[in-house]
Amino acid sequence: MREPVISFDQVYKSYPMYHHIRGIKNLMFNFPHNLKALRRQQFEALNNISFEVYRGEKFGIVGYNGAGKSTTLGLIAGVLKPSSGRVVVRGRISPLLALGTGFHPELNGRENIVLNGVLLGLTRREVLSKLDEIIEFAELGEFIDRPIRIYSTGMMARLGFSVVAHLDPEILLIDEVLGVGDIRFQQKCLNKMAEFRNSGVTMVLVSHSMASVVEICDRALWIQDHHVKMIGESTKVAEAYAEAAAADIAASGKRKKIRPVEAAAAKVRGPLF
Repeated sequence: MREPVISFDQVYKSYPMYHHIRGIKNLMFNFPHNLKALRRQQFEALNNISFEVYRGEKFGIVGYNGAGKSTTLGLIAGVLKPSSGRVVVRGRISPLLALGTGFHPELNGRENIVLNGVLLGLTRREVLSKLDEIIEFAELGEFIDRPIRIYSTGMMARLGFSVVAHLDPEILLIDEVLGVGDIRFQQKCLNKMAEFRNSGVTMVLVSHSMASVVEICDRALWIQDHHVKMIGESTKVAEAYAEAAAADIAASGKRKKIRPVEAAAAKVRGPLF
């Protein structure tokens, strides 16, 4: 029997709406009313989401902007808590999301590697054993001993990717196709991701690229309007999602005759994993 490492059981996630509160004074003088309004006026990001991801599986999440994909990743990563329902994660999370998050601007690159690795759940000894490998992969030269605050966005992303990719991830979260650094460095990143795909690392990929989902993932989840629309084999989910998107494309008042996978794949540029 396969072992689930990520489980969502009837998960709901809502956020309070603050637009009706005008200033601290109004909040305090009308506190009971505003408290009731906060509880009543909620934005529902996820509605009754249930699924499982199994150890070693490559799992895709697709959907339109605002459907709830990033909220789902946030719940898996543990940076968000569900409003109701149950989220269980068994394993160390390594997020390839906002690369460079958690770096301290006054510490140099070498020191931030250690800091970031400890934040990801490893011991200092474990991080130091990988230090030279991370530095070599990042290709930052003399900047590795300079403060992060002088790094460009691309340099921070390089270092962030290198840290996550070399610290033995168990569950890897990936938000969209990577675009780190120049073309040569991007290829290095893609090669590294291919190593993960061919190993036992569990991967959860959020992407608008149906070609990437089909290429990388075993199964996929389609979230629409904050609900589960479909879950199953990645090719079937990608085709259904692309077909629904193509149905919205019209020319001269008529629907275009576009094959679903071709319509999605046409948006992809550059090499896949």
